[in-house]
Amino acid sequence: MTATNAIEIGEDGQAFDLNCFCVPKHYETDLEYVLIPYGVIQDRIERLARDIFQEFGQEPLTALCVLKGGYKFFSDLMDKINQLNCNQGQKSIPVSLDFIRLKSYENDQSSGQIQILGGDNLSTLKGRNVLIVEDIIDTGRTMVKLLSTLERYEPKSVRVASLLVKRREDNDRKPGFLPEYAGFIVPDKFVVGYALDYNEYFRDLNHICVISEEGIKKYSQ
Repeated sequence: MTATNAIEIGEDGQAFDLNCFCVPKHYETDLEYVLIPYGVIQDRIERLARDIFQEFGQEPLTALCVLKGGYKFFSDLMDKINQLNCNQGQKSIPVSLDFIRLKSYENDQSSGQIQILGGDNLSTLKGRNVLIVEDIIDTGRTMVKLLSTLERYEPKSVRVASLLVKRREDNDRKPGFLPEYAGFIVPDKFVVGYALDYNEYFRDLNHICVISEEGIKKYSQ
């Protein structure tokens, strides 16, 4: 199963003018444009929640949030699944929550080295359906390593939901990894907002935006 129904944003996709949206004043000069408005993000998550709900039926599910960038997507996705649980008659999914943190970026580049932080209680995943919830899949190396790690704990099944999947310049413009559930396939640009950060900045930005060169220089460590 692959994310065949993801919304693909082309290289020359819509660039929404910042002046048309509410953007925190402290970021006004740090962004090029809005790539995905907040309302569109919410509508897409609602559909992903429905797809997940339909696949798992009434089987228990452990949702594993990849911190920090995935927390908004995770929270909104879980809220929408819970709404379905409350409004679909006799059908509902028992959901438990867990958290893990991964580190693979330095400034705006993937470091090539992946650290898995946390996961002390991953033994509880044995025999369970697991949904990994991630903010963005770039090269795919981080997710491949995480999946390999989880295999050792013998879950019943593992699915990946990622809000964004990036097309790669070094892979014929194709994504490096396709999850089962994906919100948007986006161009190979550095995006921030909706909890996606650049050196811990921009997590408080609702829309997903492309960072400017000025913003990169301003917030570089």
